[in-house]
Order: sequence, then structure tokens, then C-alpha cells
Amino acid sequence: MRTTPIAVPAALAALLLLAACGTTGGDEDGDGKQESAACSVDTVSMEVGPASIAPAAGDTGEVPVAFTNQSAACTLDGFPEVDLVGVGDSATLEVPPTEGAKAQKLTLAKGESASFTLAYERGTRGDGAFIAENMQVELSGTRTFRWTYGPVAHDGQGGHKISVGAYQQAGD
Repeated sequence: MRTTPIAVPAALAALLLLAACGTTGGDEDGDGKQESAACSVDTVSMEVGPASIAPAAGDTGEVPVAFTNQSAACTLDGFPEVDLVGVGDSATLEVPPTEGAKAQKLTLAKGESASFTLAYERGTRGDGAFIAENMQVELSGTRTFRWTYGPVAHDGQGGHKISVGAYQQAGD
């Protein structure tokens, strides 16, 4: 049996070869840099505090959350996702981004660190304040920390006086 060779133009052959390779882990935005996977609770160590605790109702406090990448390069994009969880999982308060803050995309190599800060106003029990038992940080998985910083003040408009700042690169 005799076969006839099929002529495939070089451009078409190159296109087929590239399509077969896919883009996973490649240069998806065309900037010449290798894209990283999203950071996750499984690949970073995370630490809360030390905090600047609001001592009395009406005072403000700040709770920093720092983490260090323990694995291959990973990316943080957008704002941190943080929830406060009420006593006995009774309610959840989604913490909004700080007004006027600008989200940024950070890539952390192994050993590099980043952080974000929660800013809040301490409230009074029974005055619409949110009584939190835990704080949950979502980073391609959830890590839970005890909330020991007091009630979060009600803002008088159906929300609470707490916000989360953008990711910040630590170190150089």
C-alpha cells in the first residue's frame, strides 16, 4: 500500500504544537515572567499579632497578620479575605477592605514574607457590637485564629467598624 504524504505548512504545525502544550504555569499575561500558583494555607506559615488592642469602647486597634511562603513561588492577588465568627458559630462578619486602599498583586518566592492589617473600633456588648470568637483567614483554604481583641463596634448603618488593608510585601 502506498501512502501519500500530507503537506502541513510550518505555521500550522507550530500552532498545533503550541496548542498541545497548553498554558498551565506559563506566561499567561505576556510579560515574559512565569506565572505562580495562588498562595494557600498549606504553603505559608501564618502568625497573628502582636496586636495594638483597643482597650475601651470607642478606641481603635490594629491586628497584623504576617505570613511567610514555605514552598515554591506563589501569588497574592486582590484583598485578604477575612471573616469574624461569632460565639459558637452563631454569626459571621465578612471584613470589608479599608476604604481607599488599593489592592495589589504580590509574588512571594520561597522564604519571602507579606502581611496585612485589620483595623477596628472596640464596641460595647449589647450595643449592636459584633462579639467574635474566631477570625478566619481564607487563602486557598481557611486558617482559624482566636479573636481576643474585644467586641467590634456597630457603625449605626447595619455594618461594623472593622476593615482589612491590602497585602504588603515585607522586607526589602
